[in-house]
Amino acid sequence: MTNQTTSTDPRPILVTAATGKTGRRVVELLESNAIPSRRASRSAPVPFDWTDHTTYAPNLKGVRAAYIVYTPDLSIPRAQDDIRAFENAAIDVGVERLVLLSGRGEPAAEACENIVRASGLEYTLVRAAWFNQNFDEGDFLPMILEGTLALPAGDVAEPFIDADDIAEVVFASLTQHGHNTELYELTGPRAITFHEVAQILSAQTDRPITYAPITMDQFKAGLADAGVPSDHIDLLEYVMSHTLDGRGIHPQDGVQRALGRPPKDFTAYATQAAESGIWSPQTPAPSA
Repeated sequence: MTNQTTSTDPRPILVTAATGKTGRRVVELLESNAIPSRRASRSAPVPFDWTDHTTYAPNLKGVRAAYIVYTPDLSIPRAQDDIRAFENAAIDVGVERLVLLSGRGEPAAEACENIVRASGLEYTLVRAAWFNQNFDEGDFLPMILEGTLALPAGDVAEPFIDADDIAEVVFASLTQHGHNTELYELTGPRAITFHEVAQILSAQTDRPITYAPITMDQFKAGLADAGVPSDHIDLLEYVMSHTLDGRGIHPQDGVQRALGRPPKDFTAYATQAAESGIWSPQTPAPSA
């Protein structure tokens, strides 16, 4: 979809997880287009907390649309209750449109999608593949800096999607006509294995980065040794078990349908990230 009319409604748009990988980018797009936004967070002037339903309505009051990024993940047991409570609060205060960030191949996420579908509000569902930015803004960055990407992913390929593409689709869905009731499956243009990821990153950083397939037990033990909280380890185990099993290998056309252009390729992402210096090992400061 291209050349869609952008709404001139002066009411702000609520962005949850506004400092996260996609939320931050959505806020930037709204601001650069002079569209009012409201950032939902625990530290905001009007605090927002997914675990406290009483914080929903005060944040939603007076907004025209909301971008829902449920943290830590739609797979946790309370997610459906929270999404339903958020939806009801949105209806009560007159919100017109919801855009939900969802996951591919996750039954629990699809249950939350169905709650949004049944809301009676305008909605768009955005199912995203694994983010490119996991490698420079997320859990995999320390592995890249150490030179070994050790993951329980075998030889499964994944059509990694760029967070910039996700944010542009979300922005369009929040502000333009023509996206109501759409389900956009967002992937990159091709599926690549983690072996191929390591090769691409090696070429872009000009240093050896290898992929080391490990078992899930080894992965969890390594995270525990690194001090990662047990609930986050459990979440990573769930997500990796339900998404890196081959079910999501096929690229989809969500970016093309929503924006009228192809998605960013992983190599283009890696080139841009490498130029930022994020993958350059830090050189110790000289001693005095």
